[in-house]
Amino acid sequence: MGVNYSGFSGICCRITGPARTAPGPGAISQLSQSAGMIYAKSMSDMSEIASQMTREESAALLAWYVEAGVDWAVGNTPQDWFAHSALAMHATAAPPPGARPTPPQQPARMPESAPRLRPPVVAPLPPDAAAQSARELAANAQTLEQLRAAMEVFDGCSLKRTASRLVFADGNPQAPIMLIGEAPGADEDRQGLPFVGRAGALLDRMLAEINLDRSGVYIANVVPWRPPGNRKPTPQEVAICLPFIQRQIELARPQFILILGGAAAQALLNVNEGITRVRGRWFDYPCGGTVIRALPTLRPVDLLSHPIAKRDVWRDLLALKKALPPAGGSQG
Repeated sequence: MGVNYSGFSGICCRITGPARTAPGPGAISQLSQSAGMIYAKSMSDMSEIASQMTREESAALLAWYVEAGVDWAVGNTPQDWFAHSALAMHATAAPPPGARPTPPQQPARMPESAPRLRPPVVAPLPPDAAAQSARELAANAQTLEQLRAAMEVFDGCSLKRTASRLVFADGNPQAPIMLIGEAPGADEDRQGLPFVGRAGALLDRMLAEINLDRSGVYIANVVPWRPPGNRKPTPQEVAICLPFIQRQIELARPQFILILGGAAAQALLNVNEGITRVRGRWFDYPCGGTVIRALPTLRPVDLLSHPIAKRDVWRDLLALKKALPPAGGSQG
């Protein structure tokens, strides 16, 4: 059965036949020639070009877009953005000297299927200044609502320029358990909630095994904006965003923190070891004169690619369940 792909810079192609593994280096090496051929042609030739591409060329081209972070089609039909720009420039061009002035014309209307362009974003602050700005904004927030509002207007992290929206939190901020991950992925970026999609469904099943659901936990990320292509956040990006998650913990004041993933554990616990070395160990997280017990474990997405690790996470969940006070009791 074939699969249609469209909306990627005006490219529409069809891949037929049974699904196979990702193209190897041989197929990827044909990418530049395929992309150059497509861009060299006019929009009217796109369908013909796509029909002439081999299955390997089409797969290599799509793989290149995904690697570049373009993994979400924003329109159902290709758009010739160069033609739109030319129309706009022609509409605003000044008349030659001595020409008779003409009444202003309405600008060319964009197709309804075309996505709305974002306004220009101010260049981010230098890293040190951005981190200082984040610390000041976070410290001034007295409630979670104020913290979210401060993060919405913060422009010090370059990830905000490529992400669709802020992914702040989900669940119950009064819950005794706070789950903290690394950064949003593509599904989270679209929905504005942490841990959705396949990884989120697995997390829900993990919580259900210890008689919990999202109403009994509070969920957030160290970095609240999605890195392009779901890459790992850089140490600089983590350092800039760290004051926000630290303040979020202070305002929520959970009794326990379940840290999901090595990057989140390194940021919050100031450790250098990988997640396989620190998972299952209790740490003390200092918070406003008190100490919160923190337990690192693997991310749900890690379990999707390495199901054998589920047994280790199951042990960690049982340790968390054992540490919880009895229902209706209080933490001593």
